[in-house]
Amino acid sequence: MMVQMKDSRKIQIQLNQENIEPAERREGFSETTHYPLLKAEKRISGMIGMDPVKTFIREMYALVYVNECRRKLGMTISPQNYHMLFTGNPGTGKTTVARIMASMLKDMNVLEEGHFIEADRADLVGEYIGQTAQKTKDIVKKAEGGILFIDEAYSLARGGEKDFGREAVDALVKAMEDRQHKFVLILAGYPDEMKQFLKLNPGLPSRFPNTLSFRDFSGADMLTLTEQLMEEKQYQPTARMRQKLSRHFQMLREADFRQNGRYVRNLVERIIRRHALRLLEEPVTMNKHALMTLEEVDMPDA
Repeated sequence: MMVQMKDSRKIQIQLNQENIEPAERREGFSETTHYPLLKAEKRISGMIGMDPVKTFIREMYALVYVNECRRKLGMTISPQNYHMLFTGNPGTGKTTVARIMASMLKDMNVLEEGHFIEADRADLVGEYIGQTAQKTKDIVKKAEGGILFIDEAYSLARGGEKDFGREAVDALVKAMEDRQHKFVLILAGYPDEMKQFLKLNPGLPSRFPNTLSFRDFSGADMLTLTEQLMEEKQYQPTARMRQKLSRHFQMLREADFRQNGRYVRNLVERIIRRHALRLLEEPVTMNKHALMTLEEVDMPDA
């Protein structure tokens, strides 16, 4: 058996076909054998700026797949820890990718249910002594068989020494130890804040062997996403509108603006509203061209 990394996008897995049952013979990523990966890649293929994420998903899939092949041949398999850290600014796709991971791990029988539980500080931290540990335990129980996703996880550490957030962190560390293979925990947040958060408990860093960084969108990425969203909604920007959008996104990047995909989606909705208002107020023939063409004047001022 051999795993080859051809490049950052291609993983080839070859099996010794003389030592495995005919029904289990596999060559490369076939459509039948590798359905979980193909399904995940299809979901992420339209996402912008996700090449490192796509590589990470293929690596995770390859690891589970090869271990299953080893198991069927009676070879030693080391227990795997699938807990993850996602670091990145808002709108970079962390929650979406976490959902994709839940589905893929379910399809590969790593997770029994594959459901997705999203929690925040209010779901974990109580108001008095003893309540926090129980609330955290209840959330973990609810997530068993699936993924527990905690965005802005560093908020658990913002209340100072006497804050009950630290109790929630300790309870999560204990759950990761006691129920390691019952659920997958993904903690997410801003890069710098997550670095500080990991210092809160000595047991945290070693329990997250899988770290994935989500980069900010470039100006070109934001323009590409804008055009994708417009096309999905059956709108078409004029050349001047496209130029104005390009200048706008470049200005945002130069100003170190970090709202990414979330900002782009909101901007597209604002542009569509401005377009509708223009058609209402101007003497325009409501033909298909007018109804789908977004002009420079439809761009919000701020």
